[in-house]
Amino acid sequence: MDNGHSLVKHISVLTGGVRGVVANAPTGMLYISYGTDGPGCCGYLIKYDLVHDTVVWQKKLTSGVDSFAISPDGTKIYMPTGELAKGAVWNVLGANTGDVIGTIKCPGGNGPHNTVVTPRGTLVYMGIRFYNFLEVADAATYAIVKSIGPLKSGVRPFTINGAETLVFTTASGFLGFQVSSLVTGRVLYTVPVNGFSIPPGFIPTTPSHGLSMSPDEKEIYLIDAANSYVHVFDVIGLPSDAPRQVADIKVAPLSGSESGCAYDCLRDGWLLHSHDGRFVYVGDSGSVIDASSRTVVANLGPLSNTRKTIEIDFQNGVPVWAASSRSGLGYGPSAITTATTTSAITSTSAVTLPQISYSLIGVAFLAVLVPVLMFFTAKRIRKRPLGTRGRSLRLSVLESNVRKFSITNFPRRMYGDRGKR
Repeated sequence: MDNGHSLVKHISVLTGGVRGVVANAPTGMLYISYGTDGPGCCGYLIKYDLVHDTVVWQKKLTSGVDSFAISPDGTKIYMPTGELAKGAVWNVLGANTGDVIGTIKCPGGNGPHNTVVTPRGTLVYMGIRFYNFLEVADAATYAIVKSIGPLKSGVRPFTINGAETLVFTTASGFLGFQVSSLVTGRVLYTVPVNGFSIPPGFIPTTPSHGLSMSPDEKEIYLIDAANSYVHVFDVIGLPSDAPRQVADIKVAPLSGSESGCAYDCLRDGWLLHSHDGRFVYVGDSGSVIDASSRTVVANLGPLSNTRKTIEIDFQNGVPVWAASSRSGLGYGPSAITTATTTSAITSTSAVTLPQISYSLIGVAFLAVLVPVLMFFTAKRIRKRPLGTRGRSLRLSVLESNVRKFSITNFPRRMYGDRGKR
């Protein structure tokens, strides 16, 4: 980040059709879900050791997979069975082994899709693509404790504030977002984007497929894939005052399909603030926005071909902070500096993979063609193929104090195009 986001290296991991990525600082582990996101078998989960740069295991699951979340202590993974699956089920996996240890069954809808677990780790927030309620479950008992809505048209990308009092949701077919109270369960505001509309011929089902709350909770950034813009809203006055549109930022084109993508390839877009709030990363575009000047200051090639991104912060080669999901969450007014508390790393036996080539340009920032921000020390990695029918992911490491790790599918399509979604 501090050196122009210069590319450092690529790391390849065998997989295909990436659906989600999370990491956990206390355990030093990264997890990647890939494979089917609908009925039938099977999705896969990879566990990767960030300290030793090794794949610990690759697990074949009995259901589909999607954009998941991990508990703050790194012991549980909350895995949706996929946005094209029937019903609305999240399997709870033990993060140590990947085995199913519990199940969350939502009361209605189809297409379990996006997941958030906040830093306090007591609740799981679940977005169902074909259902007009956001469901909330107890993270320990797996019981549904709240339903938020009815919302406009399904639950697409969403985020919440640090106090867990407000949720910001996007919807299919809507250029804008909604704000709801997590206390009362009711919608407070429906916020359309002013001055813009969805042009004829726009194919993706969700023009606002991405929003991110600034870590200090003063602003919401909303993607506009239909017009290749990012819109900024002042949300300081919530809940009494409605969000106020304050800026419109043109970004690199959000159109066509991700290059060499294996599955679900349209450039729907995604947004993620850096943990210190300085930058906003525009998935499927590649643009990097300086949040203070609200201008594009960089364009990252790997980021133009992925919308799977998280941040991992390292200190002395050890992860000290990591995002528990892909959502750009609020952390409160005081949460504007990167965490520096060092976490103990448990040693773990790992399967090593055959040699993986990488390109080196500088030192230190990770971007997968699913991005992940992290510190990274360049070194030779030897690994053995995982022996699956999957494809290879390329991890691009970019120079920065906080490295950006993006994971991208770069081989030919494995599952075929889904067309209009």
